[in-house]
Amino acid sequence: MTPRRALTIGCVFAATAVVAGALGAHALADTLSAAQLEAWRTAALYQLAHAIALVALAQSRRWNPTLARGAALLAWGVVAFSGSIYALSLGGPRWLGPITPLGGMAW
Repeated sequence: MTPRRALTIGCVFAATAVVAGALGAHALADTLSAAQLEAWRTAALYQLAHAIALVALAQSRRWNPTLARGAALLAWGVVAFSGSIYALSLGGPRWLGPITPLGGMAW
């Protein structure tokens, strides 16, 4: 992964985290149960936090292969962790449950 790609992915993740948070707070507030809504909020918060970390990492003046691998793990962690929680909150298949901790381990 290049610094430019890490920056782009981090910015896209940050923007979609804000959209997901707003969606959970407004459009899904009456649809999801309290537990589902709390899980959705957690996914959005963790997505935003790791998006910011990815943007910060992309700003390193000492970019090297280790940082590139770290950036890739951050990105895959967001997809696996937050993505699986979003899907489960919306009634996705239960087999997604074990994907969530894999995303956490990627971080």
